[in-house]
Amino acid sequence: MVTPPGVTIFICGAQARPRLVRGENQMPEQVHAFDELATRDGFNRSLRHFKFISRVVGDFEDNQNIADTLSECLADKSIEPRQVLPTLNAILVDKYHYASRSHNMTENFEDFDTLTSTVAGWKALDVVVTYFHPELGVVVVNPKNREHWDVVRTLKRNELVTLFAGKFAGGDTEEKLCQDALSLLITLLEGGKAKTPPSFTKGKFVFKKRAPVAPPAAPRAARKAGGRAPKAAAPAIDYAAAATPTAPSLPSYQAASAPAAAAAPAAAPAPAAPAGAPKKMTPMYSIPVTNELFHNGNVEAWKKIIQSYTTKYPGLDVYVFYEGERIHDINTLFKWGKVKHGSSIMIAVAGDDIKDVAKLQRYLKQGASHMFEAFLKAQVGAILNLF
Repeated sequence: MVTPPGVTIFICGAQARPRLVRGENQMPEQVHAFDELATRDGFNRSLRHFKFISRVVGDFEDNQNIADTLSECLADKSIEPRQVLPTLNAILVDKYHYASRSHNMTENFEDFDTLTSTVAGWKALDVVVTYFHPELGVVVVNPKNREHWDVVRTLKRNELVTLFAGKFAGGDTEEKLCQDALSLLITLLEGGKAKTPPSFTKGKFVFKKRAPVAPPAAPRAARKAGGRAPKAAAPAIDYAAAATPTAPSLPSYQAASAPAAAAAPAAAPAPAAPAGAPKKMTPMYSIPVTNELFHNGNVEAWKKIIQSYTTKYPGLDVYVFYEGERIHDINTLFKWGKVKHGSSIMIAVAGDDIKDVAKLQRYLKQGASHMFEAFLKAQVGAILNLF
């Protein structure tokens, strides 16, 4: 068969179907590109995303860093985390042609104070950092906004960061200037020292923290009927205070070891956080191993404790780390002699409304000691009512 010019033959099983290729840099025709719009849910979901993109473009053209807009939308649950990457690509890459570069960290980095003070002086450029957090997923950061780095806490070795640099929508992107900025930013993220070129400091792109949006007032009819305005948001948790133990000795938790208490009906679990809620993560807390070895009994006690915690708070996750590596299966800690007396196992809690971290630490400390048996005396399959 002779193939006409400009036509490519795609072979699928025993059939061949010609499909026009419209240029070297364009993808083949996407037959199912609009399938999501065939249902009401899919259509409405797409429509909400289009409206959200219009809002982001409006803020962007007012010289607001896109990471600030995305963080606000995630915080008020107006978008889902899975909308973040498509939004970045649509606006920064496809529409405004920002320079971009991906980089895998070679060392851990935590000196965000120095980094923020340096990048804040880059008035000629708008810069965005996307960090693929191993526990929290994609985290978008305005490197001129110090508060954004509090979610990251540590840029970990081998993890991926993608950097963007441009000049918003007001002018043509200077490719060399942006590429130089990306190179310098990677140097700073790797802990290096570099002098800021004068060309980076001449501009108008200065980070200004926006005032928080006030909650909407109650409708007039509701006020006449005695309705109350919505309560203010709960204050942020002070993890440092929560981590401070209330007593030097470990409690006995006799109720957890009694079969009757274990069989008692547990308190109603807290509702899970909505899918669009932004995850936050506590600092890592050290749990010392005071038993002779962290053996199978300690492992089973930890599994019971964590199961009780996540049952009470289904929107929260407990992460376990040992020697800098996240432990996805606690059973792997049980290797005879692997975790010995005096070793430390690190934990962290991630979620939207984090509670009872101090109590969780106390239980895990007891579970890592010779008193672990208190958590194993319940009936088989019973979930301990510890929280």
